[in-house]
Amino acid sequence: MKKGIISIVAILALILFNSNENGTDQDKRIFKIVRIKDQAWMAENLNVSTYRNGDTIPQVKNPALWSKMKTGAWCYYDNDEENGLKYGKLYNWYAVNDPRGLAPKGFHIPTDEEWAQLVNNLGGEEAGAKIKAKKGWKHNGNATNETGFSCMPGGYRYSVGSFLYAGNNACFWTATESRNKNKAWGRTLHSSFSDVGRDDGSMGSGLSVRCIMD
Repeated sequence: MKKGIISIVAILALILFNSNENGTDQDKRIFKIVRIKDQAWMAENLNVSTYRNGDTIPQVKNPALWSKMKTGAWCYYDNDEENGLKYGKLYNWYAVNDPRGLAPKGFHIPTDEEWAQLVNNLGGEEAGAKIKAKKGWKHNGNATNETGFSCMPGGYRYSVGSFLYAGNNACFWTATESRNKNKAWGRTLHSSFSDVGRDDGSMGSGLSVRCIMD
């Protein structure tokens, strides 16, 4: 009987979470796709240096220059290219909102509501554990990654240019602007907790980006 229950659980997981698809971004990089119920997400952080039309997004290392940006920019955590291999790029919200399109063709930056749907699809309170990668988090991250979403703790960059919390936090932009001036909504995961937090942050901050299929 126990074996049969395990088989049923495995079948249900296969139905709800399918990660056998790939896509290609505008930089010709292949990425994994994971389907979670009725949504299809990138299964890794965005790592492009161009908009969808081919225009270059500037890499900004200098903290003083980063703090003044009012147009799209990206960086690696700690300005270290090795971190890009683990975490992808960090983007300010001006890049997220640029009409030239940051997301690959067939995808878009998820809204606050689409992130809420993901969390609700995964049962709400424990959703964070289900989308965290099993490796890379400090304190083991309270992670099961049963969805295959494989969220990595890429940290973030303050709008003033300093970097914080790689290994402890994953922070993602949404496409939804906050009612607070110069702020937009984001989602945050922490190594010590199993939930997905919601907060609005300065548009000049550098956060990770996950895209969702149109």
